[in-house]
Amino acid sequence: MNTVEKPMYGWETINWAKAQRYVFKLQKRIYRASQRGDVRAVRKLQRLLTQSWYSKITAVRNVTQDNQGKNTPGVDGVSRLRNHQKVKLAQKLKFNDKSQPTKRVWIPKPGKEEKRPLGIPTIEERAKQALMKLALEPEWEAKFEPNSYGFRPGRSAHDAIAAIFNGICQQSKYVLDADIEKCFDRINHSKLLDKLQTSPTFRKQVKAWLKSGIMDGERLFSTDKGTLQGGVISPLLANIALHGMENILEKRFSRRVGKNSQKRKISFVRYADDFVLMDESLEIVLEAKTVIEEWLAEIGLALKASKTRITHTFERYEGESGFDFLGFNIRQYPCSDKQSGSVGGTERKRGHKTLIKPSKEDIQRHLNKIDCLIQNNTASTQEQLINALNPVIRGWAAYYSTVASAKTFSKIDSVIFQKLFGWAKRRKSRNQNNTDVVSNYWGVNRGLGWKFITQDNKYFLGKHQDVKIKRHIKIKGTKSPYDGNLNYWGQRLSRHPMLRNVVAKLLKKQEGTCNKCGLKFTSEDLLEVHHIDRDRSNNKTKNLVLVHRHCHDVIHSSRGTVKAKSLRS
Repeated sequence: MNTVEKPMYGWETINWAKAQRYVFKLQKRIYRASQRGDVRAVRKLQRLLTQSWYSKITAVRNVTQDNQGKNTPGVDGVSRLRNHQKVKLAQKLKFNDKSQPTKRVWIPKPGKEEKRPLGIPTIEERAKQALMKLALEPEWEAKFEPNSYGFRPGRSAHDAIAAIFNGICQQSKYVLDADIEKCFDRINHSKLLDKLQTSPTFRKQVKAWLKSGIMDGERLFSTDKGTLQGGVISPLLANIALHGMENILEKRFSRRVGKNSQKRKISFVRYADDFVLMDESLEIVLEAKTVIEEWLAEIGLALKASKTRITHTFERYEGESGFDFLGFNIRQYPCSDKQSGSVGGTERKRGHKTLIKPSKEDIQRHLNKIDCLIQNNTASTQEQLINALNPVIRGWAAYYSTVASAKTFSKIDSVIFQKLFGWAKRRKSRNQNNTDVVSNYWGVNRGLGWKFITQDNKYFLGKHQDVKIKRHIKIKGTKSPYDGNLNYWGQRLSRHPMLRNVVAKLLKKQEGTCNKCGLKFTSEDLLEVHHIDRDRSNNKTKNLVLVHRHCHDVIHSSRGTVKAKSLRS
């Protein structure tokens, strides 16, 4: 396969479907070569991928169109590129062992006063990192451990929670709930580069990024350790640094138990720099903690004492039972049930049941956000308030729709009703009573029930209880989107809990393909709902199609071009 020649035309006329197919085919070959341990083939294919024109334009598109922070400027102040500038950037994109400094930005942590540092590279460096990621990620997806879920394609927090449930549903266990202190800021560079085991070209470029320095205001600080959060490739490098934790635990603590001498492993689940370790024996959990601390020390990391604790899923240990992870509370409760088929319904003690719910801290954080939005919209219309609240309610409820959240949703909706009633009462005139307030803002006297709805019945506030509880099916073992099983990944995408109902319907209607380019959607694609008649208020299914975000940009830019030509003529 030869490197594709650079076409001599503009950004608007690039055949993105052909580019995506070309990149994915190479990535699939890299993944399979890495699976079989063919290092030579991996290096050859990675070199071919990073030198191809299609990979370069894909990398540029990822950071200038698809990325959420695409308009964030680096130290050069450039926040946006025009189409001809994107072509020029793709043409000069190559690894040159150099890197511009990153810009430090401080962002607040949710629900806390302290701030978290982000390192924002320039657009050119982001494009180079995206190009590197296209080549490195398939190789490492074939190596990563099965119970690593954070910052990986096709995996989510819901998979991590499902893995925890599977690990404790049959038997109560002791749990080490741990957090790695300043993981991104303290990774040892030399250890990471040795672990990378890549070609000299890749190694030198990654080292240049690690050593590029930080611009905080007008001061330049050196970077002797860590991978700055905010870079395109930083999450992948962090996962590579933490790779091996599960393997060392499996080697040290796997044991034969029972009459059949079945092999039993210690349960371990990691999401980025947070992880839990579960076992029936407290001694094994304590010993495993020591092993992990020694292993982390070798790469310059340590556990955060304030966020690391040992607890039990069922019994009280040091005054507490259960634990919080990724915003969920995991705990087991005592229960008994009636033995089926027994005379008189004799009770059979089952011991415990495992329930996963939203954590109290995250519930309070969500209510505070709702309260803040209502206060900020004191002078707004009911329609504006509804439009501000709906995305927050829908997103939070969808995240917790895979666990036992029905009672929590009901309680939160009751609290929000009281907050909205207070908002409405502050807007009433002197001659209005509470009945008039209810009639103006709720549909109960219009036969619509206690629905917060505008007078024209056009806009209404969604409730948490409207979101159906549906169990999430955990990803199978070590499967990856690069294995080429498009049917499996298409089905998983359509069942993703964070998908809106309209998106799920359009996915099914279009059989998982983009209406513009005709390619299958993947778990990493950003999806947009396009209105055919360009009227955003017309949300009938026949007026909607699902497309990639970059395809959506092409549709609107091409329409704008056609409109401009017609005006000139």
